[in-house]
Amino acid sequence: MRGLSALICGVVFGLGLLLAGMVNPTKVLGFLDLAGHWDPSLGLVMVGAIGAALLPMRWSSKRTRSMLGLPMRLPTARALDRRLVGGSLVFGVGWGIAGVCPGPAVALVLSGHWQILVFVFAMLAGMAIFNLLESRRAR
Repeated sequence: MRGLSALICGVVFGLGLLLAGMVNPTKVLGFLDLAGHWDPSLGLVMVGAIGAALLPMRWSSKRTRSMLGLPMRLPTARALDRRLVGGSLVFGVGWGIAGVCPGPAVALVLSGHWQILVFVFAMLAGMAIFNLLESRRAR
């Protein structure tokens, strides 16, 4: 059941990315180009996504188990620290350079563009480096 629900959620998420234009680097870069030909449409998509997530997030924060019976694992940290700000900056710079973020990149892997494969490889390498640094930090 977990696998099926993950598949359905992934397909719905991927379709949402496609329909919203989030997999089009030109559209994403147009959203980030505040000084040029700014395209606010992705901002509207983000506001819509936040609005759609408000009620389910509020509901899930009061539960201890998911609908599949697994423990809820929601973030508990509320403070802005160096690690959060630094990670956000790295994410934003990568998004601005590539025009895609991790979700759309995964959706584009089979598109045949070598640039997406390089991006996904770099993303996975970054995740591996983070895990290595976190395991050292925990010791």
